[in-house]
Amino acid sequence: MIQLDKVSRSFIVGDQEVAALRGIDLNIAAGDYVSIMGPSGSGKSTLLNLIGLLDRPSSGTYKLDGGNVTDLNDEQQARVRSEKIGFVFQAFHLVPRLTAAMNIELPLILAGISPTERKARVVKLLENYGLTDRADHRPDQLSGGQRQRVAIARATSMHPAVLLADEPTGNLDQTTGKEVMNLLEQLVVQHVALIVVTHDPVIGGRAQRQLHMVDGQIISETGQVVGRAMPAETERRAEPDLR
Repeated sequence: MIQLDKVSRSFIVGDQEVAALRGIDLNIAAGDYVSIMGPSGSGKSTLLNLIGLLDRPSSGTYKLDGGNVTDLNDEQQARVRSEKIGFVFQAFHLVPRLTAAMNIELPLILAGISPTERKARVVKLLENYGLTDRADHRPDQLSGGQRQRVAIARATSMHPAVLLADEPTGNLDQTTGKEVMNLLEQLVVQHVALIVVTHDPVIGGRAQRQLHMVDGQIISETGQVVGRAMPAETERRAEPDLR
């Protein structure tokens, strides 16, 4: 489903070129549950943004569902993003003036889904995420856990093949964070590829595959790849590039 081949990303800061990602090779299949961990500045969020088509690699190739999305124009990437990728963020990123139901419906409106289909999907999502009695509440009238459930419902409204979660429990207490992770993990059973960026080793350790990043490189991977066995210990390990 997701294939990254020697993907690098550099930024110009002042008069210097800074390498955020260095030659990333990564394959993620439908139904994979992957966490990406590492210290601040290791490239976790940059990698997530590239996978989510919010950014472009400086070099290398990105294939999604067998199609090369690296060189698509902005409009084409936006279409693929809308149809195949859902996002859940630490800060929820809900539209403050819209109700829970309207926030969930927003991607469907932008995608041109018919009003009848939109209403049916929103009603079902509100029910699935225990939000029916909060449908008419704005984000400032919801708890943190409720806001994140609205965000997950919105992210899944287009039936994405990939769901990207950037520190999804970062603004939640421990109990609510576990509830949110349980909801996200239910999507894996539906063969959605779930990719979670986190600083929390407990949250990261829940994933079937755990990628560890340092200085823009994946230096180790532990866990189990869907469809084939892996040892419980580190499957592969690379020395970080300290240039």
